[in-house]
Amino acid sequence: MELAILATVHGFYQKLLRDYFAGEIPIPMGLDTAALTLPDVQISPTVEKMRRWLQLLDLAISPAMMRCALTPDTDPEMAEGLLRYYARKAEPGESDRDKTDLIATFLYRNPRVPGQWERRGYALDGSLPIPPFEIALTEILADGEVKLLSAEHTHYLAELDIVRAKVEAVRDFAALIESGLCLRSRDLKRTLACSFYHPVVLAYVAPFNVAFGKKFDTLFRAASFEIKKFAESVEHRGGSIVGQVDGMDVTVDLVAAMDEEDILRTDYNKSLERFGRVVKLKQSMETQPKARAAAAGVAGPFVHGRLSEAASGQRARAAAAASLPAKPALPPTSDPRQIALEETKLRTVEESIRAFVRAANAKLREIVPMTSFNLILTAAEADAFCVDFLEEASFRADHAASWCGWSQLSRV
Repeated sequence: MELAILATVHGFYQKLLRDYFAGEIPIPMGLDTAALTLPDVQISPTVEKMRRWLQLLDLAISPAMMRCALTPDTDPEMAEGLLRYYARKAEPGESDRDKTDLIATFLYRNPRVPGQWERRGYALDGSLPIPPFEIALTEILADGEVKLLSAEHTHYLAELDIVRAKVEAVRDFAALIESGLCLRSRDLKRTLACSFYHPVVLAYVAPFNVAFGKKFDTLFRAASFEIKKFAESVEHRGGSIVGQVDGMDVTVDLVAAMDEEDILRTDYNKSLERFGRVVKLKQSMETQPKARAAAAGVAGPFVHGRLSEAASGQRARAAAAASLPAKPALPPTSDPRQIALEETKLRTVEESIRAFVRAANAKLREIVPMTSFNLILTAAEADAFCVDFLEEASFRADHAASWCGWSQLSRV
């Protein structure tokens, strides 16, 4: 049994390293195909040799390499073998935990049957049943009776729920990075120690990773989109400097060469540094006078980082107009025709958002391009726009409609 697991892991490692180095990796003597088919009485030396060889390969394979190697085409049985291997290690390290985290999330994202992990119904006593994914992990990992989690570690899982709720409420990539929620979730996983490999914990962590990753990717792509659009406006106006990061100028060409997919695939420690630079660039961009001028619709090209004289004159006229006494605010209208007109406008916007969300790629449907900004939806709001029962006279239709309406009003 153990040799079969080790052989599965060895096959995966060989393919990963062969693709990474574009060449074959030499196999030590005694670990070839013939050695793996010896009778059971002669297998012990081979198992020990294979275990030491895999420990060496573990050092060569980073979590980032593992993430890239786990594609939708990866055989689930291969992933299950990898999960058994890491969970059975006597002294797993931080890298082993990160790889286990990736493998469990991969299995959750890629069920053998679509919808396999969805929880359905309640038990006879009204309690929620054991999640199907937890049952599957128990069958993969447990050789016997599964031990109960300690109360302390159960509390850490509840804290992950709090982190997930806070992440879902964040609307800006910079706010997400500066909130410390990424590090907090990582610290909670580290605090679980060896209990991290427990089926209950992995069944809890995998859906958390999927939700967190989806929100993170959405906000990151939105920030990247804004930076690139601003860089295009700078280039259009004759400029070349988008902003500064750590005292160094960031040019239009550097922004154009920024590859979002490459950044998202980077090793965790390196990616945090790169994400931090993206945040600094966006903040530097937002504090520039030319960014504020572009946002206000000020015309005129930029010349050596300054507005042209025509644009400066327009800004002066705008400042003079601002110095005039402000007109009194108009009271809310009570004209039924005006109210009906505004409701029609809202329904039109809602229909356009719904059409985009339903047609968009699943990874990008939460970033809705509007006339002058990007509307960032939460996962619940995006789901509400996709339902097909909004025309019903039912509670669920009213509930979904409230989500759709709130997604618009909360951004006004």
